[in-house]
Amino acid sequence: MLLADRVALITGGAGLNGLGFATARALASQGARVVIVDLESARPAEAAAQLGRGHLGLTANVTVKSDADAAVAHTVEQFGRLDILVNNAGITQPRKTVEITEGDYDAVLDVSLRGTLLFSQAAIPVMQRQRGGSIVCISSVSAQRGGGILGGPHYSAAKAGVLGLARAMARELGPDGIRVNAITPGLISTDINKDKLSAERKAEIAETIPLARLGVPADVAGAILFLASDLSGYCTGITLDVNGGMLIH
Repeated sequence: MLLADRVALITGGAGLNGLGFATARALASQGARVVIVDLESARPAEAAAQLGRGHLGLTANVTVKSDADAAVAHTVEQFGRLDILVNNAGITQPRKTVEITEGDYDAVLDVSLRGTLLFSQAAIPVMQRQRGGSIVCISSVSAQRGGGILGGPHYSAAKAGVLGLARAMARELGPDGIRVNAITPGLISTDINKDKLSAERKAEIAETIPLARLGVPADVAGAILFLASDLSGYCTGITLDVNGGMLIH
């Protein structure tokens, strides 16, 4: 078991067909006790129950500092430690630059970027006391290629911010034994986009990808498992592309 006796917290992890829940399953399968954090409407406790006994679902809004602090405190109270944080929560909007309202900007930046910061701030002191930990931040290929298939420029900006934040935290926290890395998924088939692209459009996109298919949540979950475990023990500050070759650089 790669993650025996370790505790992992995943934000935005309750959607059963999403990246977060696929990650929860992957980490749990390798021995981790998993805490799924999501909005009440997403039913995180029910999602955690799907993993079996010994896991936890907590309600929190990642954009609220007190919620982040409480979720981490509850995790430590329940399990005594926190070894892995996966900053997965994020939202997207299809907007052109001139269409982005202040509300649109705040919503997208707050969830992806502020949420990553707040949960990292809550987890870091715990990991510092333990003299180790792994933080994995979910960015996007959109941050690298200047726009994606569905998200607007503010989504690209938010996910680029996640990359910068992850790299800066990696440099700062390395002496504490805390590794911080980022993953940039390409187009992954999840509930977020399943009704936004036709089968024909998906086939067209797949033709432009060297591996000739769209990604699935398990593709990303496997990469997160690598970064969460000791297999990546000498990796920090890296950006791991999981895009089938959509962007090669």
